[in-house]
Amino acid sequence: MRTSRRAAGQGLRTPRVAAVAGIVSALLLGGVVVLVRLAVPEHPQDAADWFADGSRRDSLHTALAMVPFAGVFFLWFMGCFRDYVGAAEDRFFATLFLGSGLLFLATLFVLAVTAGSLLAVTGFAMRPPAPGRDELWQYGRHFVLTLLSGYFTRMAAVFVLSTTTIGHRLGVFPRWLSWLGYLVALVLLFSVSSTGHLELAFPVWMLAVSGHILVRTLRTRSGPPTSGGG
Repeated sequence: MRTSRRAAGQGLRTPRVAAVAGIVSALLLGGVVVLVRLAVPEHPQDAADWFADGSRRDSLHTALAMVPFAGVFFLWFMGCFRDYVGAAEDRFFATLFLGSGLLFLATLFVLAVTAGSLLAVTGFAMRPPAPGRDELWQYGRHFVLTLLSGYFTRMAAVFVLSTTTIGHRLGVFPRWLSWLGYLVALVLLFSVSSTGHLELAFPVWMLAVSGHILVRTLRTRSGPPTSGGG
């Protein structure tokens, strides 16, 4: 009875190192982006190289194995950020934060399923006879790259924008982190379709935010978050 009263009075508290989840998620997401970009060629005429080079398919297998863990740690990162800002967040931006974060995760998992289907089609098509092999491969290749450079990045941009706006308005982000967030959001919204590997701007931003939250949380855990301006 005494234990239950103490638990009710104190409530659940986020672990001190919860921000480490954001760092792990950022590293995993960065690895996924790099491996997918290296494995899936941008040019349609590279179909022969794809079927001949088994290392590319191995890289894609590795990326798919990392995706579930990246998604789990990303959810931890979302929870850590909400705990860090407290209950003062605006409902409009809080809705954008939650909605874009969940849609980003959904897009990430759809991307993984599509890449897995590309590998399955490749394995089937490599067994003779292989009617329509190139057509199936071109469809899967285009689908994977479109998800990565179009939808994955746009949902990430909305998430960065809403997170940065919440952190800036509540004064829990320093000025440099706010500017970085808005710059990354613009890059993800308008630049990635024509330039490969700029998707990495999102995990780099996550590393910066998670590192900032981790340092400030470890310093000020006993009291409310102080203003990070300057």
